[in-house]
Amino acid sequence: MGKYFKALEQAERELALRQEAQRRATQAETVAAVPAPPREETPHAATVPVLRPTTQASEPAPVRQRFPRPALKERRPSPTHPQEIPATTSQDSTDLQGRVAEQLVSLLNPASFGAEQYRALRHKLEELHKNAKLTVVGVSSPEAGDGKTITTLNLAGALAQSPATRVLIVDADLRGSSMSECLGLDRAQGRGIMGAILNPELSLKDVVEPYPPFNFSVLQTGRRPSSPYEILKSPRLVRLLTEAREQYDYVLLDMPPLVPLPDCSVIGPAVDGFLVVVGAHKTKAKHLTAALSVLDPTTVIGLVFNGDDQAPPRYYGRPRRPFRRGLSSGD
Repeated sequence: MGKYFKALEQAERELALRQEAQRRATQAETVAAVPAPPREETPHAATVPVLRPTTQASEPAPVRQRFPRPALKERRPSPTHPQEIPATTSQDSTDLQGRVAEQLVSLLNPASFGAEQYRALRHKLEELHKNAKLTVVGVSSPEAGDGKTITTLNLAGALAQSPATRVLIVDADLRGSSMSECLGLDRAQGRGIMGAILNPELSLKDVVEPYPPFNFSVLQTGRRPSSPYEILKSPRLVRLLTEAREQYDYVLLDMPPLVPLPDCSVIGPAVDGFLVVVGAHKTKAKHLTAALSVLDPTTVIGLVFNGDDQAPPRYYGRPRRPFRRGLSSGD
């Protein structure tokens, strides 16, 4: 009988052990199915879903909670600087009709294919400005009538489409200037280059004129000098250009023609680079060769083919239309 009770007690202990083992196994499975929140989190953290298949491990919800909404608002771009001139509107272009030369497409029709060509030229200058520190650019041509003034003004209009860019146009053609007429300005009302050279007390800002609504300024010639060569040789002109270099990102000089006059050679040392405008179906090869021989080859940054009457290629699905780029009856 004693052996029987011992065997029964042994069986009960084994059963109890099996039941305890089964209970622990069941409890372990329950814990694995419902994981407990990390010990460092507060009790409220249990309400956040554990599985987040669309959220990367580097961007958990608690991280977003560390950056309140006001901090995100500070990252938005600041309002436009009050000194920036807004982009031109269709009304602005309409007001300019009849006032400026119709060839100034960068001012009158900045969305046109012709204006895009000047933006391509702008891109080249921006690269040179960034990589070679090019600021003062002289625009000339072999002879009068090749379109250098129209090219200068359209290039300035393309550069000035960036509100943060400071652009100055200088009328350095003291003999046969047409820039004021192209912009519809009265040359007699401005002091211009002549006023600044004859009166040393005048600074650059005293003779420069803004040209609203566009983001560029103009320095006219003023009254025509009796001796342009002597004016161009004046150290005062070099100081004005040095001052302009410090105040503007781009200084574009509408310069005299290269072949018949020595003026470009006189101004050349104060210029970072030259654009030479070639008139399509007009400029002769021998005149272009002669013009390039006047300049230091290292200062020639490019040739501009002006007045091409070929139709542009298909432009974003638009049909071909006759187009004449940079037409100019004068300079």
